Amino acid sequence: MKVVLYGASGMVGSRILRELISRGHEVTAVVRSASDLNEPKAKTVQGDVFDANSVMNTARGADAAISAYGPGPAKAEILLQATRSILSGLEQAGVRRLLMVGGAGSLEVAPGARLVDAPNFPAEWKPIALAHCDALDALKACKLDWTSLSPAAMLEPGERTGKFRLGKDSFMTDAQGQSKISVEDLAVAMVDELEKPAHIRQRFAVAY
Repeated sequence: MKVVLYGASGMVGSRILRELISRGHEVTAVVRSASDLNEPKAKTVQGDVFDANSVMNTARGADAAISAYGPGPAKAEILLQATRSILSGLEQAGVRRLLMVGGAGSLEVAPGARLVDAPNFPAEWKPIALAHCDALDALKACKLDWTSLSPAAMLEPGERTGKFRLGKDSFMTDAQGQSKISVEDLAVAMVDELEKPAHIRQRFAVAY
Protein backbone atom coordinates (compact mmCIF):
# COMPACT_ATOMS: atom_id res chain seq x y z
CA MET A 1 0.00 0.00 0.00
CA LYS A 2 0.89 3.65 -0.23
CA VAL A 3 1.10 4.76 3.39
CA VAL A 4 1.76 8.22 4.80
CA LEU A 5 3.33 8.09 8.26
CA TYR A 6 3.29 11.05 10.65
CA GLY A 7 5.84 11.17 13.46
CA ALA A 8 8.10 8.86 11.50
CA SER A 9 11.33 9.82 13.28
CA GLY A 10 10.13 9.23 16.85
CA MET A 11 10.61 6.20 19.07
CA VAL A 12 7.34 4.62 17.95
CA GLY A 13 7.20 6.02 14.43
CA SER A 14 10.67 4.81 13.50
CA ARG A 15 9.71 1.23 14.41
CA ILE A 16 6.45 1.45 12.47
CA LEU A 17 8.41 2.82 9.51
CA ARG A 18 10.82 -0.11 9.70
CA GLU A 19 7.94 -2.61 9.89
CA LEU A 20 6.15 -1.04 6.93
CA ILE A 21 9.28 -1.11 4.77
CA SER A 22 10.06 -4.70 5.73
CA ARG A 23 6.64 -5.72 4.41
CA GLY A 24 7.05 -3.92 1.11
CA HIS A 25 4.78 -0.91 1.63
CA GLU A 26 5.49 2.38 -0.14
CA VAL A 27 5.96 4.89 2.66
CA THR A 28 5.92 8.67 2.74
CA ALA A 29 7.57 9.54 6.05
CA VAL A 30 6.49 12.96 7.32
CA VAL A 31 8.90 14.70 9.72
CA ARG A 32 9.36 18.24 11.06
CA SER A 33 12.79 18.48 9.44
CA ALA A 34 14.17 16.35 6.63
CA SER A 35 17.38 15.97 8.62
CA ASP A 36 15.47 14.12 11.35
CA LEU A 37 15.34 10.92 9.31
CA ASN A 38 17.71 8.99 7.08
CA GLU A 39 15.81 6.11 5.52
CA PRO A 40 16.59 5.59 1.81
CA LYS A 41 13.73 3.12 1.37
CA ALA A 42 11.11 5.73 2.28
CA LYS A 43 10.16 9.05 0.76
CA THR A 44 10.95 11.61 3.46
CA VAL A 45 9.02 14.89 3.35
CA GLN A 46 8.86 17.86 5.66
CA GLY A 47 5.41 18.50 7.12
CA ASP A 48 3.50 20.04 9.99
CA VAL A 49 0.87 18.00 11.85
CA PHE A 50 -0.57 21.25 13.22
CA ASP A 51 -1.37 22.54 9.72
CA ALA A 52 -4.32 20.80 8.04
CA ASN A 53 -3.15 22.01 4.61
CA SER A 54 0.26 20.45 5.19
CA VAL A 55 -1.40 17.19 6.20
CA MET A 56 -3.60 17.32 3.10
CA ASN A 57 -0.63 17.89 0.81
CA THR A 58 1.51 15.14 2.32
CA ALA A 59 -1.36 12.62 2.40
CA ARG A 60 -2.75 13.12 -1.08
CA GLY A 61 -2.70 9.85 -3.04
CA ALA A 62 -2.13 7.61 0.00
CA ASP A 63 -4.18 4.48 0.61
CA ALA A 64 -3.91 4.94 4.36
CA ALA A 65 -2.35 7.17 7.01
CA ILE A 66 -0.69 6.21 10.28
CA SER A 67 -0.07 8.73 13.04
CA ALA A 68 2.63 7.93 15.57
CA TYR A 69 2.84 11.56 16.62
CA GLY A 70 3.34 12.00 20.36
CA PRO A 71 4.33 15.28 22.00
CA GLY A 72 5.54 13.77 25.28
CA PRO A 73 4.30 14.51 28.80
CA ALA A 74 5.62 18.08 28.90
CA LYS A 75 3.52 19.17 25.92
CA ALA A 76 0.39 17.08 26.43
CA GLU A 77 -1.96 19.95 25.61
CA ILE A 78 -0.94 20.04 21.93
CA LEU A 79 -1.90 16.42 21.16
CA LEU A 80 -5.57 17.18 20.58
CA GLN A 81 -4.69 20.10 18.30
CA ALA A 82 -2.50 17.83 16.18
CA THR A 83 -5.16 15.12 16.08
CA ARG A 84 -7.81 17.54 14.83
CA SER A 85 -5.44 18.90 12.20
CA ILE A 86 -4.60 15.40 10.97
CA LEU A 87 -8.29 14.47 10.77
CA SER A 88 -9.13 17.62 8.83
CA GLY A 89 -6.19 17.27 6.44
CA LEU A 90 -6.89 13.62 5.67
CA GLU A 91 -10.54 14.35 5.00
CA GLN A 92 -9.55 17.12 2.58
CA ALA A 93 -7.06 14.77 0.88
CA GLY A 94 -9.68 12.06 0.48
CA VAL A 95 -7.75 9.55 2.62
CA ARG A 96 -10.37 7.62 4.56
CA ARG A 97 -8.22 5.13 6.49
CA LEU A 98 -6.36 6.36 9.57
CA LEU A 99 -4.52 4.33 12.19
CA MET A 100 -3.34 6.20 15.25
CA VAL A 101 -1.15 5.28 18.21
CA GLY A 102 -3.15 6.03 21.34
CA GLY A 103 -2.49 5.75 25.05
CA ALA A 104 -3.06 3.21 27.81
CA GLY A 105 -4.76 5.62 30.22
CA SER A 106 -8.19 5.36 28.58
CA LEU A 107 -8.26 1.56 28.96
CA GLU A 108 -10.68 0.22 31.54
CA VAL A 109 -9.52 -1.45 34.76
CA ALA A 110 -13.18 -2.20 35.53
CA PRO A 111 -16.41 -1.48 33.64
CA GLY A 112 -16.60 2.30 33.26
CA ALA A 113 -13.39 2.89 35.26
CA ARG A 114 -10.38 4.17 33.31
CA LEU A 115 -6.78 3.45 34.22
CA VAL A 116 -5.99 7.18 34.24
CA ASP A 117 -8.56 7.73 37.00
CA ALA A 118 -7.07 5.09 39.30
CA PRO A 119 -5.73 6.54 42.62
CA ASN A 120 -2.24 5.16 42.03
CA PHE A 121 -1.88 6.48 38.46
CA PRO A 122 1.42 8.45 38.27
CA ALA A 123 0.69 12.19 38.47
CA GLU A 124 3.42 13.09 35.98
CA TRP A 125 1.78 10.94 33.30
CA LYS A 126 -1.78 12.09 33.88
CA PRO A 127 -1.79 15.10 31.49
CA ILE A 128 -0.62 13.08 28.47
CA ALA A 129 -2.95 10.20 29.38
CA LEU A 130 -5.92 12.55 29.50
CA ALA A 131 -4.78 14.13 26.22
CA HIS A 132 -4.87 10.69 24.59
CA CYS A 133 -8.40 10.24 25.98
CA ASP A 134 -9.43 13.49 24.29
CA ALA A 135 -7.76 12.42 21.03
CA LEU A 136 -9.70 9.15 21.12
CA ASP A 137 -12.93 11.10 21.57
CA ALA A 138 -12.01 13.20 18.51
CA LEU A 139 -11.53 10.02 16.49
CA LYS A 140 -14.92 8.70 17.58
CA ALA A 141 -16.56 11.90 16.33
CA CYS A 142 -14.85 11.97 12.92
CA LYS A 143 -16.07 10.53 9.61
CA LEU A 144 -12.94 8.58 8.72
CA ASP A 145 -12.38 4.83 8.95
CA TRP A 146 -10.17 5.20 11.99
CA THR A 147 -8.48 2.76 14.32
CA SER A 148 -6.69 3.63 17.57
CA LEU A 149 -4.12 1.26 19.07
CA SER A 150 -3.55 1.52 22.83
CA PRO A 151 -0.22 0.14 24.00
CA ALA A 152 0.42 -1.51 27.34
CA ALA A 153 1.33 0.76 30.25
CA MET A 154 5.06 0.15 29.77
CA LEU A 155 6.12 0.81 26.17
CA GLU A 156 9.87 0.55 25.57
CA PRO A 157 12.28 -0.40 22.78
CA GLY A 158 12.96 -4.11 22.81
CA GLU A 159 12.59 -7.27 20.81
CA ARG A 160 10.32 -7.97 17.86
CA THR A 161 8.73 -11.28 18.84
CA GLY A 162 5.43 -11.15 16.94
CA LYS A 163 3.84 -12.82 19.97
CA PHE A 164 1.41 -10.75 22.01
CA ARG A 165 -2.23 -10.48 23.02
CA LEU A 166 -4.82 -8.20 21.49
CA GLY A 167 -7.73 -6.75 23.43
CA LYS A 168 -10.38 -4.08 23.07
CA ASP A 169 -11.06 -1.61 25.88
CA SER A 170 -9.75 -3.50 28.91
CA PHE A 171 -6.35 -2.90 30.49
CA MET A 172 -4.26 -6.07 30.16
CA THR A 173 -1.56 -7.41 32.46
CA ASP A 174 0.57 -10.55 32.37
CA ALA A 175 0.76 -13.33 34.99
CA GLN A 176 3.05 -11.14 37.12
CA GLY A 177 0.60 -8.26 37.01
CA GLN A 178 2.76 -6.22 34.64
CA SER A 179 1.52 -4.41 31.53
CA LYS A 180 4.26 -4.32 28.91
CA ILE A 181 4.86 -4.33 25.16
CA SER A 182 7.95 -3.56 23.09
CA VAL A 183 7.75 -0.74 20.57
CA GLU A 184 8.76 -3.28 17.92
CA ASP A 185 5.77 -5.52 18.68
CA LEU A 186 3.44 -2.52 18.84
CA ALA A 187 4.58 -1.79 15.28
CA VAL A 188 3.79 -5.38 14.26
CA ALA A 189 0.26 -5.07 15.67
CA MET A 190 -0.25 -1.74 13.90
CA VAL A 191 0.86 -2.97 10.48
CA ASP A 192 -1.12 -6.19 10.93
CA GLU A 193 -4.22 -4.02 11.41
CA LEU A 194 -3.32 -1.98 8.33
CA GLU A 195 -3.06 -5.09 6.17
CA LYS A 196 -6.02 -6.98 7.62
CA PRO A 197 -8.44 -4.47 9.17
CA ALA A 198 -10.30 -5.91 12.14
CA HIS A 199 -11.01 -2.76 14.16
CA ILE A 200 -12.57 -0.18 11.84
CA ARG A 201 -13.92 2.74 13.90
CA GLN A 202 -12.71 0.98 17.05
CA ARG A 203 -9.90 1.11 19.55
CA PHE A 204 -7.91 -2.02 20.31
CA ALA A 205 -5.06 -2.78 22.68
CA VAL A 206 -1.85 -4.80 22.64
CA ALA A 207 0.17 -6.30 25.52
CA TYR A 208 2.20 -9.37 26.43
